[in-house]
Amino acid sequence: MTWLDLAPGEPFGIHNLPYCSFASRGMRAVGVRIGDQVLNLSGAEEATLIDAGGALAGSSTVDRFLVAGRPTWSRVREQIIALLTDEHRRPAAQRLLSPFADDETGLQMPFAVADYVDFYSSEHHASNVGQIFRPGQQPLTPNWKHLPIGYHGRAGTVVVSGTDVIRPAGQRMPADAPAPVFGPSTRLDIEAEVGFVIGTGSRPGTAVSTDDFRDHVFGVVLLNDWSARDIQAWEYQPLGPFLGKSFATSISPWVVPLDALEAARVPAPAQDPPVVGYLTETDRYSYDLTLEVRWNGTVVSRPPFRTLYWSPAQQLAHMTINGARLRPGDLFASGTVSGPIRSQTGSFLELTWGGTEPFTLEDGSSRTFLLDGDTVTITGTAPGPNGSVLGLGEVTGTVRAAP
Repeated sequence: MTWLDLAPGEPFGIHNLPYCSFASRGMRAVGVRIGDQVLNLSGAEEATLIDAGGALAGSSTVDRFLVAGRPTWSRVREQIIALLTDEHRRPAAQRLLSPFADDETGLQMPFAVADYVDFYSSEHHASNVGQIFRPGQQPLTPNWKHLPIGYHGRAGTVVVSGTDVIRPAGQRMPADAPAPVFGPSTRLDIEAEVGFVIGTGSRPGTAVSTDDFRDHVFGVVLLNDWSARDIQAWEYQPLGPFLGKSFATSISPWVVPLDALEAARVPAPAQDPPVVGYLTETDRYSYDLTLEVRWNGTVVSRPPFRTLYWSPAQQLAHMTINGARLRPGDLFASGTVSGPIRSQTGSFLELTWGGTEPFTLEDGSSRTFLLDGDTVTITGTAPGPNGSVLGLGEVTGTVRAAP
């Protein structure tokens, strides 16, 4: 038990300890959240209270820590837990604690994104999108159950929670129009996802096995892959998403370490037909994460991550099977998380069935897609040890008008 006075059922208790980059006394540092406070890890290593091999001392992001690898990640986690549970270390640790609040700690990007890949791994989402975009045809493309489909995004447009999202402009083809038009997107959407942060890299030309997932993945973030559906619908054939996706992707400021999610591991859904060799898994599992999407404060859906057809380990294996190297700071996202019913969909495209069925918010207004000034917040939880609940934080963004 920690010596901190935490509320019963605290989702950011000693079982969690997500990493962040925060501002303390005018300087940036690496920290972990415990309850409603942040423990300064950069200061802790400088004071020799923990030993990360120098990866945290003087650091403002977890970038150097990512390179250290799983043995160091696990050892430092044990040291942090000891620091927050050993009464004898309490005086030294208390000097490194700061109250948590967005406006006080100045949470920023916790790591520099090296590369960004987004997958399309929910069968429920892919089937819904297929019916909406290609009515009268088979909802899933012929390749969908044979490989994890994805696209390579722009790392430079990944932003931290709280960053405003400017409505993108591009070409779109209005119904029955003789030619495409250019202008701000009129069908701006969200995608509720989970992102996986790579720590240990790999050599070029070397594929990463599904069994090696934990050796390379440091932790998870919540992710919103903002999407301009009208731009996407016109441009995506034959090469897939481009400008309809690359304007902004938001992530939560907290990186929940994979070690904290052990109690949330669950069997992944059965796959039929059987997958090819490199996608097979000795221990096939996923994570029991539940997301919640709020639109201007109204809860509109609760997508269940455990239903995803393609597991995170399979996504990582597919991403590297051609020899593409992993680098510390790479980010790969699950794709939209959607369950089998409308109240579990992870996009407004599905929630309003392509804009044909408006959704009424608690203030009485109705929406099909995002309007300027709308705010979307995605939160998440997972089972923790001994019946506890683990918080994943939140990712939020407000839409601003195109310039």
